[in-house]
Amino acid sequence: MLAMYLIFLPIFASALVYFITKNNESFAKYIALGWFIVLFIISISWLKVLPDSGFLFLGNFLSVPQFGFELTLQIDALSVAMLILTAALLILVVFTSWNEKKQAAYFSLLILFSGPIFGVFMTTNVLWFFMFWELTLVPMLFLIGIWGAENRIYAAIKFFIYTHVFAMFMFVGFYLLFKQTGYWDFTLIKEVALATPALIWWLMFLGFAAKLPLFPFHTWLPDAHVQAPSSISVILAGILLKMGAYGLIRFTVELMPVTTLQFAKWMLFLGLATTLYAGFLAIYERHIKKMVAYSSISHMGLVVVAISTMTYDGLSAALYEMIGHALVISPLFLIAGWLHHKTHTWYMDEMGGIMKKAPYVSAIFILAGMAALGLPGTMGFVGELTIIISAVKAYGWWVAVIALAGMISAGYIIWAIRRSIHGEMSPVVAKADFSMSLAEKFALGVYAILIVYFGVNPQPIFDIANKAFSFFGGM
Repeated sequence: MLAMYLIFLPIFASALVYFITKNNESFAKYIALGWFIVLFIISISWLKVLPDSGFLFLGNFLSVPQFGFELTLQIDALSVAMLILTAALLILVVFTSWNEKKQAAYFSLLILFSGPIFGVFMTTNVLWFFMFWELTLVPMLFLIGIWGAENRIYAAIKFFIYTHVFAMFMFVGFYLLFKQTGYWDFTLIKEVALATPALIWWLMFLGFAAKLPLFPFHTWLPDAHVQAPSSISVILAGILLKMGAYGLIRFTVELMPVTTLQFAKWMLFLGLATTLYAGFLAIYERHIKKMVAYSSISHMGLVVVAISTMTYDGLSAALYEMIGHALVISPLFLIAGWLHHKTHTWYMDEMGGIMKKAPYVSAIFILAGMAALGLPGTMGFVGELTIIISAVKAYGWWVAVIALAGMISAGYIIWAIRRSIHGEMSPVVAKADFSMSLAEKFALGVYAILIVYFGVNPQPIFDIANKAFSFFGGM
């Protein structure tokens, strides 16, 4: 029953949290922090009891036998990796939102979000997967639409409609799975031959591609990032985009490996196009947060390239990059939003000289930026190197063109550092107050430590990959 409580308790209790804290709003963040720490501890404990391969069964609930409708909760190493990442990021989001306005509503929505997102990574029933997938949109709609910037309503509605419409393609694919097999459960569907595998594959792929997002389905994300509060951008980049990558691995690679091999080169080309196109857009961007948004899209293209290899090496590299991307891009979004709050401008060429007034933040921005361009000793280097190696092994030396992504990253990151962090101090920076709360400093420090720790010691993540992708037989 514990697993079901982790999903449904926050869904139903979030409203209660709001009503009991609206007269003492600061109490809401302590409830949220406590709940997310509980989620993190439980997720870590599950990692220790996972079998060497396959799923750990957590229970069947809410059964309706005549429709084959049952909430089946099972987790494997891939699920647990996503659960740990989600819980860790939510904890850090609390710290970076410590002084947010309307705290009772804000943190209640974060608690609400934690339920369905855990459901996405815990259920093997594709119908429940879809319902949890859709439920994550509701709190995100309000978090962007209420706490966002000037055009927040437009960005929130665009985000909701765009991702919902493409999710319907995924739902049709899931319905065809049920129609052709008689099962909603992923582990049972795997055992049955499908009549129209190509159609189902493309329907699911479209839903996941828009969530990642892949070119040309990416246009909703820059708007959402720019208008969302910076802490919510962390959730968008660190968690929601990973839902798309998780879906690709779970429901294309693992469920339909033969069909995925058939269309692997389409995934490769879309991944390469996304990486290079978004990278070039980042180079030409003056808006600091939009530049980080395009960088985020570019790195998710690398994840798809790795998945397209359909090899153990490639999938392990994809999982590492998924985690690395979350930890590297999050401080960049946070600092971009913080700089806007302090200087009242989004444009890097109107900044300059920030290092002289905010050395701590500047140092972490530089570290995260260097990780994004693949500096050795950081997570970015390990992720990009393993993806290049696995892609070259799968497709040949011509795929080394992906290394251009690193050069493009170097261009926009170094240019951003030159314009905003170093250089002559601009008037807006000179008159700005760059004080930062202890909670924000703590969160940024944790990101910096993790970026370096897993950059020099990536083995703990690859140990999880050993279990997650055991169906490929190991290296």
